[in-house]
Amino acid sequence: MTADTIARVCGLQRRSPVGSVPAVRTFRRICIYCGSSSGNDPIYTEAAKHVGTYLAEQGIGVVYGGGRIGLMGTVADSALAAGGEVYGVIPHKLQELEVAHGKLTELFVVDSMHARKMVMAQLSDAFIALPGGFGTLDELFEVTTWTQLGYHLKPVGIVNVAGYFDGLLRYLDHAKASGFIRPPHRGILQAAPTIEDLLPALADADLPDLRQTLGPIPPAP
Repeated sequence: MTADTIARVCGLQRRSPVGSVPAVRTFRRICIYCGSSSGNDPIYTEAAKHVGTYLAEQGIGVVYGGGRIGLMGTVADSALAAGGEVYGVIPHKLQELEVAHGKLTELFVVDSMHARKMVMAQLSDAFIALPGGFGTLDELFEVTTWTQLGYHLKPVGIVNVAGYFDGLLRYLDHAKASGFIRPPHRGILQAAPTIEDLLPALADADLPDLRQTLGPIPPAP
């Protein structure tokens, strides 16, 4: 990242509360992960519109991938139309393909996908996924893992529009039952059918302390 981008990100971070996590979380900005496509059912677009509008009405800024197409563009447009702040983060490569949104509160242009994910995480107090594909799942699981490992203490959730994520949620329960996700860690990733149901769950989420959930570690040979 350039020195200018780092300075702008740090400036936004300084405007956010710092210190220990409060008993009841409040959200200044929430990161939204979702598709650069709109899917083949209008219900996905309607859900994205509602999420952007609802967050703006609650005074919560949107952080997202900076695009103007698909559900990404829909979330941004609806939040802006409702008077909200929207911060986009996009790599140079995608900006050059002319998919960047040109009317955001602020657009950060970074060098790589890795930098994109880092800046989005730094700007956000929580993370929410809407329907999407590989990129959405990549981003969702990375920030969930960061919470699991204690690199940040930020809740993660899914708006399960029309059961879109039902299969994924079944897989996570299967991974827990099979011993690959510890029971306290399964609750890191919340899910609800609507943004109205999800936000309170994120505000109240009990994020586990990794040191208390690892269990006994075998001695080194």
